[in-house]
Amino acid sequence: MTELDPRLCTVVWIAPLEIEARAALHMFDNRHHGRFPTGRGDDYLFHAGDMCGHNVVLATLPAGQEYGTGSAAALASQVKKFFPNLWFGLLVGVAAGLPNLSRNPLRDIPLGDVLVALPEGDSAGLVAYDLGKETGKDGFQLLHFGHVLAATEAVVRAAIGKIKIDAPNDTEVFLPYYKDMEENEHEHGTFTDPGQDKDMLYEVDEHGVEKLVEREQRQASGRTRVWYGPIGSGEKLLKNAQKRNELRDRHNVIGLEMEAAGTMNRIPVGVIRGVCDYGDEHKNKEWQPYAAAMAAAYAKALLREILASKSPAIGSLCTNSGNGEDRHTSSTAQCR
Repeated sequence: MTELDPRLCTVVWIAPLEIEARAALHMFDNRHHGRFPTGRGDDYLFHAGDMCGHNVVLATLPAGQEYGTGSAAALASQVKKFFPNLWFGLLVGVAAGLPNLSRNPLRDIPLGDVLVALPEGDSAGLVAYDLGKETGKDGFQLLHFGHVLAATEAVVRAAIGKIKIDAPNDTEVFLPYYKDMEENEHEHGTFTDPGQDKDMLYEVDEHGVEKLVEREQRQASGRTRVWYGPIGSGEKLLKNAQKRNELRDRHNVIGLEMEAAGTMNRIPVGVIRGVCDYGDEHKNKEWQPYAAAMAAAYAKALLREILASKSPAIGSLCTNSGNGEDRHTSSTAQCR
């Protein structure tokens, strides 16, 4: 059995859901098929490979484990302990998008767009929206005014900024990665776009009455857009349009997810999310594969912007334990 050396891993890619991990694996330039040494107290198993010159470990939740901030915190804690030389991390997957069609300028976020966590004005890049206290005077007040989470590593924010500067043409750096894997199969189909005609956004009025919103479909050349801004993170799965709008307007967040608040103070990751639903009662899993693939493609483009160290050699991640040949694919320093 080929043994992998955890000391040589410098980047962790956290993909809590299975479909998110499947999308991530398609982004590897090479996968290393050995095993990391494990012992009593090690609750997680990891995938390894290289991507754009980086030794990357993919961390995901065990099958059947509930997702959320608590599970993410446990995973991140063990990752930090198990891999002592991590440089930075990425949290990549799906989220609820929060369009605001009454805002000026318009924030029309359809399913399949990409959300990247960045500070905006006085807002934090990530808002732990259910960490705080209820007061009689001010209502709900965020813990430490929303500044409870660690900041993403500067090199990750720099890479995001380098991509963002080309907006709205920033999609050109990652769409080729998506195109390379969109037809690949997973358990329930492929990663292809379900189609804009299946993207249904419902707005609700103050009485809770919902109405289907009519939106123009984008041209194929502008199908995907990246949105940069604060993302909300909480423990509860949200399927309530009124609560969604309340969180959007109170914290000016562009999306909602369930793992970042549990991860950030253990590993200050860059958060990249594909929009798979709108956080309402119409939420389903149809858009998850496509959204996960788009987020994974952006994450790979981000890794490409950060020059990896040339030492130690990528190929040395795998060592022969004497029980068989080294089975990892020969490494490359280039990004496919």
